[in-house]
Amino acid sequence: MSKYVVKKATNGQFFWVLKAGNGETLLTSETYTTKQGCLQGISSSKNCVSDTNFRRLSSARMEPYFTQVANNYQVLGTSEMYSSSYARDQGIESVKRNAPNAQVED
Repeated sequence: MSKYVVKKATNGQFFWVLKAGNGETLLTSETYTTKQGCLQGISSSKNCVSDTNFRRLSSARMEPYFTQVANNYQVLGTSEMYSSSYARDQGIESVKRNAPNAQVED
């Protein structure tokens, strides 16, 4: 089962990682100054799963990746780099399927 894992960064801020059922990382969030803000970010990620909430991008090295954005266009999470556009699009579909029901592990 997929899950959001809440973590504390070395600077004392919080971030979350969305992991697929197989343990693979789907998204890593921006950092939040408070744990409550981090949990609110998870809630937004769970709710913002329409196609308009995803930006399909390529790195400077032309590696496909994506970001998930909230309805106010703020970035919620960023994927890892993918080997192809097809793999990136499969990652987006996985977030759409898994995020809404993912458990939160604190």
